[in-house]
Amino acid sequence: MRTLRPQLASLLLLGMALAQRQVTVQEGPLYRTEGSHVTLWCKVSGYQGPAEQNFQWSIYLPSAPEREVQIVSTVDPSFPYAIYTQRVRSRGIFVERLQGDAVLLHITELQDRDAGQYECHTPNTDERYFGSYSAKMNLVVIPDSLRVTAIPQTLNKVEHDSLELKCEVSKSTAQHSHVSIAWYRQRGSEAPVEIISLSRDFVLRAGSAYAQRQATGDVRLDKVGETTSKLTIYNLHPSDQGEFYCEAAEWIQDPDDSWYAMTRKRSQGAIVNVQATDKEFSVRLETEKRMYIVGEPVEFRCILEAQNVPDRYFSISWAFNSSLIASLGPNAVPVLNNEFAQREALGQLKVAKESDNVFVLKIYRLRLEDSGKYNCRVTEREKTVTGDFIDKESKRPKNIPITVMPLKAGFAVTAISRTPGVTYNESFDLQCIIKPHYPSWVPVSVTWRFQPAGSTEFHDLVTFTRDGGVQWGDRAAAFRTRTAIEKAESSNNVRLSISRASDTEAGKYQCVAELWRKNYNSSWTRLADRTSNLLEIRVLRPVTKLQVSKSKRSITLVENRPIPLNCSVKSQTSPDSHFAVLWYVHKPSDADGKLILKTTHSSAFEYGTYAEEEGLRGRLQFERSASGGLFSLTVQRAEVRDSGSYYCHVEEWLLSPNHAWYKLAEEVSGRTEVTVKQPDNRLQVNQTHRNITVLENEWVTLQCLVKNRTSPSSQLVVEWSVWRPGRAEKEVVAWLSRQGTLHYGEPAALGDLRSRLHLESPAPGLFLLSIQNSTVRDSGNYGCRVEEWLLDPSDRWYKRAEDLSGLITLTVKQPDPTLQVDTATANLTVQEKESFPLDCSILSRSSPESHFAVTWYNLRAKEAGDHAEGEEEEEEEREAVLSVGPDAIFSPEAGRWEGRLRFQRLSAVLFRLTVLQAGGADTGNYSCRVEEWLADPNGVWYRLAEEESGTVAVHVQDAGSTLQSVICSNDALFYFVFFYPFPIFGILIITILLVRFKSRNSSKNSEGKNGVPLLWIKEPHLNYSPTCLEPPVLSIHPGTMD
Repeated sequence: MRTLRPQLASLLLLGMALAQRQVTVQEGPLYRTEGSHVTLWCKVSGYQGPAEQNFQWSIYLPSAPEREVQIVSTVDPSFPYAIYTQRVRSRGIFVERLQGDAVLLHITELQDRDAGQYECHTPNTDERYFGSYSAKMNLVVIPDSLRVTAIPQTLNKVEHDSLELKCEVSKSTAQHSHVSIAWYRQRGSEAPVEIISLSRDFVLRAGSAYAQRQATGDVRLDKVGETTSKLTIYNLHPSDQGEFYCEAAEWIQDPDDSWYAMTRKRSQGAIVNVQATDKEFSVRLETEKRMYIVGEPVEFRCILEAQNVPDRYFSISWAFNSSLIASLGPNAVPVLNNEFAQREALGQLKVAKESDNVFVLKIYRLRLEDSGKYNCRVTEREKTVTGDFIDKESKRPKNIPITVMPLKAGFAVTAISRTPGVTYNESFDLQCIIKPHYPSWVPVSVTWRFQPAGSTEFHDLVTFTRDGGVQWGDRAAAFRTRTAIEKAESSNNVRLSISRASDTEAGKYQCVAELWRKNYNSSWTRLADRTSNLLEIRVLRPVTKLQVSKSKRSITLVENRPIPLNCSVKSQTSPDSHFAVLWYVHKPSDADGKLILKTTHSSAFEYGTYAEEEGLRGRLQFERSASGGLFSLTVQRAEVRDSGSYYCHVEEWLLSPNHAWYKLAEEVSGRTEVTVKQPDNRLQVNQTHRNITVLENEWVTLQCLVKNRTSPSSQLVVEWSVWRPGRAEKEVVAWLSRQGTLHYGEPAALGDLRSRLHLESPAPGLFLLSIQNSTVRDSGNYGCRVEEWLLDPSDRWYKRAEDLSGLITLTVKQPDPTLQVDTATANLTVQEKESFPLDCSILSRSSPESHFAVTWYNLRAKEAGDHAEGEEEEEEEREAVLSVGPDAIFSPEAGRWEGRLRFQRLSAVLFRLTVLQAGGADTGNYSCRVEEWLADPNGVWYRLAEEESGTVAVHVQDAGSTLQSVICSNDALFYFVFFYPFPIFGILIITILLVRFKSRNSSKNSEGKNGVPLLWIKEPHLNYSPTCLEPPVLSIHPGTMD
């Protein structure tokens, strides 16, 4: 024995180690027809925990094989998805528990969309996960193609006749399936009787009532076509009378080799009447019950069973405690005795023939003395040839005793509950107890009334009617799907079992019982009613476990950056909790926080007034983590005005049992202090001071260099100003707007400078101000002022920074004079009447653009005595000969020089003045004075420098009287010698030509050979060379230049 114990212990441990959860589902694929009732079983084994396991059914549709669609659960009413919710509520789909670890999934009316892969899952109740927790199988939905047809007809047969009926059965199922056929007979409300059937395995089998006749060949089932079968019954019996129909079933073999009837259908019926050939009849008496209450009605039915009743004659009599009540002859006219005749006259009793074989005795209001035995007697009568009736056979059934009890109207009603206080989703019972207990046949109605919490009026919830029905109130829709009504068989006590309690079930309950009596005319009279005590039911919400993070933090960031805000739920009441999150911002100027955004528990977004007023809608981004407990709000493109204290307000919502969301709790998070500032000022302009000196009329470029800026996308405004010497205020020269538009300063201050300005930016951050044709007036201290503008998140520009550059001292001066004139002295001796040149040579000039004014002077010596001292000293007398201005305008000639001067500009720097007809008075020293003129940028000429050349000593000699001098000095003689000979010689030549022309016409002999004249006349060659090359007078007018 001791040796067995270790072995048993080891086997027990091994069994525990090998035990693991195993979920098994019905093997698939299963083929089922559309519209049929389908069941799928699922069971679990090897589990730990409670004996009653929970099951959850899901489907994976062919259109989305990876997506789980939840159908029904034994534990979670909210488990079904929306497409199955209604069918689950109406019990079109439900789970039947076969035992604690096995269930059956019912789909009462299979739809085409129910095809797919079904999964049965069991939630874990084990200490650890070990084994399989779900199993899958495929269900294929196919069309219902079974068709069963028979001709509806009525056949009147006589006993021992034959009967033939046909039934056509067809199908078009693609899968392999079998068909079974069966014929049935049914009479009235009786259960159908099977006649004969052909099973799916083609086995012919008759029902128990027809087995013997099938064995003798009186009942046959034959196949007369591809789809038609024929039922034949020979030797009909009266008991064969009834409705005949055929029923077919289509069978398919499941993967477990079992056969399943996918669908069953029956044909229309054929009514068959079989008339017996004998005169036998039978009688039976019927009534609803044996116990009655005073005032209730009672009905006795005397039923005659015989063949060919309409052609036969019967009379009936009714008896009470063996005393005759009434009788009806073949003419169906009732005859009542005195006492019952009075009650019949008052409408309390009725004797009538309902049909050929049914006779009725009805007492509308029973009395206590109506208790006793009732019976009927049927007598067949035969009509003689004289028209009289004679009685033949008479029969009666057994007596039916009834008891009429007095009605006790005194009763009490009490409402009780074992659970007056429940929590959401729990169940509670309400019981209405009626004392004394009335028998079940006593018509009592019980109504539960309900006053919701916070209301002052009751409304009917549900009524258990006097006839045993259930009638719901108009406002009981929320209760109907979650309330079970139970009435005790032994009493009229009614119990309500309400599951999944919620706020809508909280309130006061009261039951009302009413005692009724049914009158002879089927109307009802209420005899008494009682109202129970008030029963208050409190439905409490779950205790919240909501906790929101209270941590505080501070964020400082630059505008245009995102503001990250987090809201963390540290704990929640239920894994199914949903949260509504309201985001607020509080600013020092506000008393309360302003709502930014609200996300409801259904994930809908609602923008707050602050978001609308501040234009935040386009900048808000809300996210929720996959785990569900972390919410984040990001404010994109932050602005300075977004600074403030941010916090979230969390509401925890749960789904009530009546599928309505309710707010369980709310909590506020810690605050996040957000400071949004403008970008740090990093604008830096070059501060170097510079001096620039240029010559007038040159171009000068002033540089403004931005060495650093706050943002590469910023825009700059550059303003140039000048402080001129002698002026206290600066003058704005020009500025470049941030849009790149050039603007100028005041026209009065700028003058002509505006037209000479040029502003450009060849590179980012480099701005150049160029002054064309600079003038002395442009001198001054120049500087630039730079403004940096940034675009805020609302697309508005604002000035962020400003900086000044170093001053640029600009000095514009006139060119340095470098004028140099030839100062060499020279001596020149000329003969009287000759001409002599006076050259004025400029060796260097200050500018190629220079113009010159040249003046020649004559310096003559004169003697003067100083009698005081008795000494002689020599003085020079200076006389301007000719002046030529820088604009080439000549000055008027002095008297003695008039007509004897000739001016020449041989080059830009060489000027010559020639004096013609020199005379003794021209002897003297000559020099030239040169003035250098330049034009400023405004075109105004100014004298830059002046220099005087060296002297040229000119001596004019007296040449004496010569022929040439005599002719040239006498005008009359000059014309006589050089002018008058020319016309005289001209006249002589013309005379000779005329004489020659006339002599040629008069004598032909004067012509030579070939007509050439013999006389050759040679014109004299005149070679006039005057000895005086110059005209007597040279007139040079000012303003002309040779």
